[in-house]
Amino acid sequence: MNFIYKPFIYLVLITTVTACKQAAPKEDAEEETAAPVTNEVSLTANQIKTAGIEFGMIEMKNLATAIKANGLLSVPNQNKAMVTSVSNGTVRTLTVQPGNYVKKGQVIATILNPQIAQLQQESQTTQAQLNLARQEYERQKELVAGNAAPLKNLQKAEAELAALTASYKSQQIQMSALGISLSSASRGRIVTSIPVLAPISGTISEVSAQIGSNVDASTPIAQIVNNSQLHLDLFVYEKDLPKVKAGQLIHFTLTNSAGKEYDAKIYSIGTAFANQSKTIPVHAVVMGNKAGLIEGMNITAIISIGNAVLPAVPDEAIVNNGGQDYIFRVKKQDAKETVFERIAVAKGVSDIGYTEITPVQDLKPGAGIVTRKTFFVLAKMVNTGDEE
Repeated sequence: MNFIYKPFIYLVLITTVTACKQAAPKEDAEEETAAPVTNEVSLTANQIKTAGIEFGMIEMKNLATAIKANGLLSVPNQNKAMVTSVSNGTVRTLTVQPGNYVKKGQVIATILNPQIAQLQQESQTTQAQLNLARQEYERQKELVAGNAAPLKNLQKAEAELAALTASYKSQQIQMSALGISLSSASRGRIVTSIPVLAPISGTISEVSAQIGSNVDASTPIAQIVNNSQLHLDLFVYEKDLPKVKAGQLIHFTLTNSAGKEYDAKIYSIGTAFANQSKTIPVHAVVMGNKAGLIEGMNITAIISIGNAVLPAVPDEAIVNNGGQDYIFRVKKQDAKETVFERIAVAKGVSDIGYTEITPVQDLKPGAGIVTRKTFFVLAKMVNTGDEE
């Protein structure tokens, strides 16, 4: 009984081990048939023609290199003016409001001050005395020449004439500064209102006074800004400073309205960090049309720092997927089908419709790439991956 039982156990064990050994290759075969991850995709000649896919090569292009910087628009102090009265008084008239354009010397307000009547009266009195002093001087000059009067009389008349002349000139200067017509004052006309004139041409940015308010020489009535000399104040990082030089061109857009592009030229570079930051101020003057530009607007600028011959492809040759930029290389091609390989790249500067690229793997010189409708190749790859 025992003799029959033991061989039976051995037979079962051998059969089980053999079955396990035969099952193992099947598992390996399943692993071998799993679809590998690939960066390749194939398109038929008909698909390529229908999609309008075009081919080319990586080219060496003379691209403009640049630095990006932020900043704001400003107006130099010599192109801004606070309008004040040279005399105390009450605002009688205001002829401007914010947004009006004024020319230098234009009347923008009048100030009422009855006290200036006294200055005009004194000027008229001095003018009359000056006429008498001239006549007396001429008379004494003739008498002394004929030995009919002592020399001291002539000297006294000469001194009085000089004193009255100096007083009259001083009064004339004061009235001229107040804006009083000298010709009218000399004819006996006395005014109690003086005009306030625009010291520069420009646009009224603010009106501080109102009719009836009291003003003096330290009270601003209005502010004028002349935008014809708009400047850019850019802030360039320390690492980029050696590349920036006076005379370089700048293209900039408004940060909050990037539709239109403006031009400027660098004229000055700062020598100290701005506001305890690691940026250096760079100043440029805005050129060309300045319509729509106002002091204080934030801008985004591109500083052209020269040209460089760089490996580049047409902008349309680059596609982005999952945050990574790619181009497609032609790996294999025949009359029926073309196999493309996806190559990751890093983008650089862009100019004249081309973008600098740095492939993450070496490409043979003259390697064919897709230059147009690259997105179609990417879409085919993505869709194919989904199907698998």
